[in-house]
Amino acid sequence: MSENIVIIGAGPGGYVAALRAAGLGARVTLIEKENLGGTCLNHGCIPSKILKHSADLMLKCLSAGSMGIKISGEVSPDISVLMQRKSTVLENQRKGLAGLLEKAGVNVVMGFAKIVAPGKIEVMTDPEQPISVAYDKLIIAAGTVPMNVTKFAFDHEKILSSNDILSLDYLPKSLTIVGGGVIGCEFAFIFSALGCEVTIVEAMDRVLPLPGVDESCSKLILREMKKRKIKVLVDTIVTRADAKNGGLEIFLDVSPFTKSAGKPKNPTLQSDVMAVCIGRSSLAKELGLENIGLETDKDGWIRVDEYMQTAVENVYAIGDILGPSHVMLAHVAYHEGLVAAVNACGSKEAPKTAMSYDAVPGAIFTMPEIGTVGLTEKQARDQGKDIETAVVNFRVLGKAHAIDQIAGEAKMIVEKASGKVLGVHMTGPHATDLIAEATLAVRKGLTAKDLADTIHAHPTLSEIMGETALKILNTPLHG
Repeated sequence: MSENIVIIGAGPGGYVAALRAAGLGARVTLIEKENLGGTCLNHGCIPSKILKHSADLMLKCLSAGSMGIKISGEVSPDISVLMQRKSTVLENQRKGLAGLLEKAGVNVVMGFAKIVAPGKIEVMTDPEQPISVAYDKLIIAAGTVPMNVTKFAFDHEKILSSNDILSLDYLPKSLTIVGGGVIGCEFAFIFSALGCEVTIVEAMDRVLPLPGVDESCSKLILREMKKRKIKVLVDTIVTRADAKNGGLEIFLDVSPFTKSAGKPKNPTLQSDVMAVCIGRSSLAKELGLENIGLETDKDGWIRVDEYMQTAVENVYAIGDILGPSHVMLAHVAYHEGLVAAVNACGSKEAPKTAMSYDAVPGAIFTMPEIGTVGLTEKQARDQGKDIETAVVNFRVLGKAHAIDQIAGEAKMIVEKASGKVLGVHMTGPHATDLIAEATLAVRKGLTAKDLADTIHAHPTLSEIMGETALKILNTPLHG
């Protein structure tokens, strides 16, 4: 008899789990309260890349003259057209997902899901007539929302969430971004390219202060921010934001999280709007987990084992609702969905599939982009590994000069004894695509010699991997 599997949440993890489970013969119901695709498609990965593409195009137009292209007349962004394009792309993507799910035989129910008892869920499609859905196995992929700070709570007009900033119907003259993480840094470059005066306020001592991002990437991207006149205040926090002169007066203080030398030089700054990009909050509280005895940690994150199984039998969880102890990325949720689906469809006698986080690529769409995988230099040294590192600038590549994108570098971390590639961290043109080769190398335990012996097409940006591997081997050609 086939399993009756219910999945709460149709983001990257949820819809992939639904497709895989259906392909394995299960009867699948997928419940989504808003739109297919979840945060990634509707409020994150895809809409931000639509804006970035336009921002890239804007910068290319402004430099077209030096490339031999003459543009007559004014070049300026049209935010209404940009947002219309975003809506069209997202709607087409949602239709595509709906088609995939229908073809796979997945029953999609739109509404708010709440677990009311073991094996039973109520879906509020109509407030007065909830639908009852039964399950044998449950996969929770409910996701998260932008973290709200009570001292400067979202008003969705002047104090914005990351969702809000992706739906602006005008371009503010000035924009302050609270948080210099991935989302904050991406927005900084996008809105700077579109003509906004951008300031980043970051509580830590560097932008992109993430354990999995090498410090070399942070230093290089800070240099590029300065070139684009993006103001960056590190070791600084926002304490409050008051309405003033049609905008905001933002109050600053020294960060309690770093060893900053003293108070900020300027205790306040003025800004038209402020975007708060400092993290995500769990949606677990609204799911009725207490009705099946499933407890979360103190921050509302669901705990799972390597098989994506929770402490409650037949209940799995995937994606961002697992919190920062796991990797909160769409492509990670995708693979967690595959693992959960296979395990939910299996029998007690069948071998389980475990989730591995050993070779997760990071893709940061700044300008230039950042691609990361594996250990940073600091992580490797903290683990006591005997390593070698090499850095090669993108400017050694003919292709980088041809496309006028020479800023950036690639850094490789290799274990001395074995020559195995432990990590690669690159900042440069199309780094988010180039990191795929490095991810395979880390995943399969390849050596720097394996990469150096691989023929990379010329002229391409992928040559950066071969050049960096050659430098590790002390046989550099161009690097």
